[in-house]
Amino acid sequence: MDVTVPPIDPRYSVTGSSYPLGAKQRELIGIAESLGPRFAQRAERYDREASFPFENYADLKDAGLLGLCVPQDFGGQGADLRTYSLVSATLGKYCGATALTFNMHACSTLWPGILADALDMTKEQRAEHERHRAIHFRRVVDEGAIYAQPFSEGSAAAAGKAPFGTLAAKVEGGWLINGKKIFASLSGAAHYYGVLCTEDKAERSMRDTLYMAVPGNAPGLTVTGDWDPLGMRGTVSRTLLFKDVFVPDEAQMMPRGVYYQAASRWPHMFTTLSPTYMGIAIAAYEFTVRYLRGEVEGMPPVKRRMYPTKQIAVAEMFVKLEQTRALFLRMLDDARLDPPKDARLRAYATQYTIMENANDICRLAIRTCGGQSMLKNLPLERLYRDSRCGALMLPWTAELCLDRIGREALYEPGEADD
Repeated sequence: MDVTVPPIDPRYSVTGSSYPLGAKQRELIGIAESLGPRFAQRAERYDREASFPFENYADLKDAGLLGLCVPQDFGGQGADLRTYSLVSATLGKYCGATALTFNMHACSTLWPGILADALDMTKEQRAEHERHRAIHFRRVVDEGAIYAQPFSEGSAAAAGKAPFGTLAAKVEGGWLINGKKIFASLSGAAHYYGVLCTEDKAERSMRDTLYMAVPGNAPGLTVTGDWDPLGMRGTVSRTLLFKDVFVPDEAQMMPRGVYYQAASRWPHMFTTLSPTYMGIAIAAYEFTVRYLRGEVEGMPPVKRRMYPTKQIAVAEMFVKLEQTRALFLRMLDDARLDPPKDARLRAYATQYTIMENANDICRLAIRTCGGQSMLKNLPLERLYRDSRCGALMLPWTAELCLDRIGREALYEPGEADD
């Protein structure tokens, strides 16, 4: 497909003008930018209909981005967490729902891919993992399979504070899965759901978390419930019910016990929602500047930039955006296995800052652009609604980030008050 990259003003790029990028990173970000205008054109319809962005996913497939985080040895682009985040944030500028659902798909290859490569496994576990992930990666690269990643259950499990209530019982040749996932993005659209569940045995523990790929057409899997939310409407995040759903042993996306190790040692794996909202923040700022300069396509070229109140509001937006972007890029530099305490705290702070500042930048944009910003033919009201959803998203909601920062800043591991 045509991947001609339009000229991008560095003020509105994810990295700005001086952030060091490799040739492959520039290429992949360029592909995302080339897809962006058509994603933006479709975004209003997906939001209005609360429908899944199937056309955007067809474009992602044609551009080779479904395999963004599949290692190159398996035919993918080989993107690491930083590269994924920059590409995802670029998509987020144009369609938040597409970027957010793409997060679930990309992480279904990033986690079993480059993140898992750094984890400790026995020789037998490593061999099993190589066999199993080759199956999943082949589906993505050769068949264009879309993966989802349902977490939420309405309990403390998705926040990492309890075992998942969705259970997997070992049977001959595979597993039987029973349970429920709520707010399951890509429901009805994914070819496979990367379900996090707990091995069903007498004493259940978070250490027994399993990560299973369940086919979307598996007998016993039901998609149910309505979907009419405030924002992120195109994610189509309905409820999944599992009733004696059988999956073979090869459905494991990580060997038994390895997901718990990943969650404990790779905290930045849970920051992958934040790039979407970084992109939304940039989009709101860019629209405001273009609107005040009379440069919005399809609107009269009326300038509104001469008013001091609007100049001050734009200055506020710019300061918040630069603070947020700087923290975002620093967090990406920090990401690694077993990061030090300050890096882990900074990851929480980054997630919180992006989710809160994206919405505040959108708030300022609406106030500054005035009454027309409330109209559906302009993107600001959608950006505002989408941005407000970020603080609610597990596993790191805004509240959980503050809770963890406060606790971990004041207590070392094993410490307790008398």
